[in-house]
Amino acid sequence: MERHKLRALSPADGRYANKVDGLRDILSEYGLIRYRILVEVRWLQCLADEPTVTELPPLSSVMKDVLNDIVDKFTADDAERVKAIEATTNHDVKAVEYFIREKIGTGSESASLSEFIHFGCTSEDINNLAYALMLRAARDDVLHPQMRELTAKLRSMSADYASTPMLSRTHGQTASPTTVGKEFANVVERLARARQQLAAVEIRGKFNGAVGNFNAHVAAYPDTDWLKISNGFVRSLGLDPNTHTTQIEPHDWTAEYAHALIRFNTILVDFCRDIWGYISLGYFKQKVSANEVGSSTMPHKVNPIDFENAEGNLGLANAMLDHFALKLPISRWQRDLTDSTVQRNFGVALAYVMIAVNSTLKGLGKLQANPETIARDIDNAWEVLAEPIQTVMRRYSVPEPYEKLKALTRGQAVTKELLHEFISTLEIPEEEKSRLLQMTPSNYLGIAEHLTRNLS
Repeated sequence: MERHKLRALSPADGRYANKVDGLRDILSEYGLIRYRILVEVRWLQCLADEPTVTELPPLSSVMKDVLNDIVDKFTADDAERVKAIEATTNHDVKAVEYFIREKIGTGSESASLSEFIHFGCTSEDINNLAYALMLRAARDDVLHPQMRELTAKLRSMSADYASTPMLSRTHGQTASPTTVGKEFANVVERLARARQQLAAVEIRGKFNGAVGNFNAHVAAYPDTDWLKISNGFVRSLGLDPNTHTTQIEPHDWTAEYAHALIRFNTILVDFCRDIWGYISLGYFKQKVSANEVGSSTMPHKVNPIDFENAEGNLGLANAMLDHFALKLPISRWQRDLTDSTVQRNFGVALAYVMIAVNSTLKGLGKLQANPETIARDIDNAWEVLAEPIQTVMRRYSVPEPYEKLKALTRGQAVTKELLHEFISTLEIPEEEKSRLLQMTPSNYLGIAEHLTRNLS
């Protein structure tokens, strides 16, 4: 491990740094500066294309290239230059404005252009769009592909084990059988729906000045349709305009984003805990590396550490995401700055999600069903057939079916012979008796396999 990682305060930049590289250029300080510059430059270009802003002529082809290069060729050295300017201005967004002025130079075209950088804007106009673009990119370019990989792996495993009978446990007690594949299929459906809900979150942006009313814009150009220009500009960035705001975009969509991600994470916590339990029961084995150590003192142990790691990181992510959702939509009057320091932690929360999904995938890659243990467990659970027997008895109006099976099965070992003797005494059609006598814990599965092989 590199020395600087050993001194990192956050595990996302230390122990797990190589697992979250996909988020680094998006949600870091570098990423925030880069997206701020993108918004400032695109707004300048938008103004230059607006005929009613007569004092700003259309851009020359040379200046178009200069401005596009500021965005497209932005480097770490550029970000450091912005930070150096900020050290003097003590204002991060103003430093971006001055940086762009430096980059366009002092030519004849630059003179008129310079004063229209950040025209009519408050810092939040730039920041809210930058964060919106950052969270959209993190979702669409990093989290969604990883989520799809996870659901694809689970879908594959559900197909592999679609017909493998498994004893269920409701309330931790022996219950009606299912299949291993159906258990995976349940999770696939839940995660797919949660991912779709995250994808459906409308990412919004505001661009309407100091308190949301275009005051400065109208003062400078009273006859310009600033609402139309603003909405078009926000849409040009791939965002949905929010026209009714104070100084800040109220962050309601950010709360929706956080809550949608919490739901995905919570389903994954549920899955990791269940797999942990099934490993404990011996339903699954884990492939191990020859040099891997499970315990510092017990050589035999192979711990389910990947699923434990995932659960822990998902808990951290959800704690932060919940704070985002509860805190960010609240601001004193037209604006306070408590949101600023909170938003800077988006990258940390999403890094925990990424680490957790990676750990889950790693754990699934080691997982192997142990059919002998699974079969032994279910084959010794003849009591689960009390359910179908009493249900068939209900169909044919046999008196007190539930009570009779309760008396037969509770508090004693239930065997095949005990159940078959009971079935033979029932006053039901012979073909129904025959069907019940053919039933075993391993074939009492309903349509579990069908449901597994017909995932949406």
